[in-house]
Amino acid sequence: MINFPTPRRSPSLFPALFAAALAVGGLLLGTHGALAAEVAADVAHGGVPHLDGRLLSAVWVVPFAGILLSIALFPLLAPMVWHHHFGKISAIWALAFLVPFAATFGLELATYELLHTVLLEYIPFIVLLTALFTVAGGVRLAGSLVGTPLANTVGLALGTILASLMGTTGASMLLIRPLLRANEHRRHKVHTVVFFIFLVSNVGGSLTPLGDPPLFLGFLKGVDFFWPTIHLFGPMVFLSAMLLAIYFVLDLYLHTRDPGKHPLIEGVHEREPIRIEGSVNLLLLLAIVGAVLLSGVWHPGIGITLYHVTVQLETIVSNLLLLGITGLSLALTSKQSRRLNGFSWGPILEVAKLFAAIFLTIIPAIAILKAGTDGALGAIISAVNEGGKPNPAAYFWATGILSSFLDNAPTYLIFFNTAGGDAKVLMTDLSLTLTAISAGAVFMGANSYIGNAPNFMVKAIAEERGVAMPSFFGYMAWSVGILVPLLGLTTLVFFL
Repeated sequence: MINFPTPRRSPSLFPALFAAALAVGGLLLGTHGALAAEVAADVAHGGVPHLDGRLLSAVWVVPFAGILLSIALFPLLAPMVWHHHFGKISAIWALAFLVPFAATFGLELATYELLHTVLLEYIPFIVLLTALFTVAGGVRLAGSLVGTPLANTVGLALGTILASLMGTTGASMLLIRPLLRANEHRRHKVHTVVFFIFLVSNVGGSLTPLGDPPLFLGFLKGVDFFWPTIHLFGPMVFLSAMLLAIYFVLDLYLHTRDPGKHPLIEGVHEREPIRIEGSVNLLLLLAIVGAVLLSGVWHPGIGITLYHVTVQLETIVSNLLLLGITGLSLALTSKQSRRLNGFSWGPILEVAKLFAAIFLTIIPAIAILKAGTDGALGAIISAVNEGGKPNPAAYFWATGILSSFLDNAPTYLIFFNTAGGDAKVLMTDLSLTLTAISAGAVFMGANSYIGNAPNFMVKAIAEERGVAMPSFFGYMAWSVGILVPLLGLTTLVFFL
């Protein structure tokens, strides 16, 4: 990443940002006032608040675009400002959506959408991420780790397999630190982290509902547990094999040019056997998987309702279990081991602040998509069917492109329902369509830093360990240059 010199008065960028946010707010305030009044009147008469995506123009997506551009440009143009104020910048864009939304559609609907997002989406998301981050951060591979091209490639392959067993987030948090430590002597490390995001944080999670949230939602909708294992095995192996082959050639070339000076290679240190410190955390990782599964298969029908938003008992219990597992990990893991593992709370705090704004500003984008062909993005929904029949290739790319920037779980559900929403039909007569939807949601989460939850976590951990990761657009140059052409080949082989 290019670090431009930062002016001493760089905080003066804030007035410009405030002005942009105010301009966006004013623009949003002028949209759909009459229709919004009908919504407010319906709520006032006792109706359950509901955001009808048909009422929203594409302008309502501007705050979401604003937070994305801030993530993309601030670290490049004003890195010190971003480092010290990214939380404030995120809050500005969240308010740029919430204030006009409340003024336009009423405080009742705004309160409902805020509570719905925070209680049912953001809190479970950040609790799970914190548990995985803490527990995986307690596992330390000690001993002699040397990042040779062969060792790195084998490590990426194992991580790709592991991602479907314990989830892309769990596998990413478990393996990224050992990989970084094994390659700390190497000059060229960015490509290894980028391919790690491609493979371990995304593509590898496509074989079971445990691998990635979209597949877990499909499982809850009636898709058989091992259906993805059978139908996505071919596309996953095909894409993974090509990525691993490209990585090996690239890493071999870079290693040949500059292998780096590792103490073991230079003969300064003797080889030490590899051992695992904090192994109790491996059991706690299994406990996390169990807590997540519990929320999906146990439905007692009891919950707590706060302003029309019902938090089910299984969600509450799952979150409490995850918090308990986090506490156990902190209590049972040596502080010295965590320190040697480079563990700190910085990455999770960064993700928590940024994704709070993303979860809020994404509300209108998801509502517009849910409106289907009647929404402002109806052309996308219409394009996936030809003559009343689904086009698998179109479903693959439509689901994938939106999953690159939006939450891939609701995007999966939108196209799942667009294709009929009947799991039995989708698993049989329309199996190729469901395969395309599933593959698009999982594979293309790798196209940007925010496409899937572990992407940004891996970036933050790598940067904390001294790796100069690409900017938002810099990373997309990697994904567009390498991953997208391979996705095109995957389309030709499997979805046409």
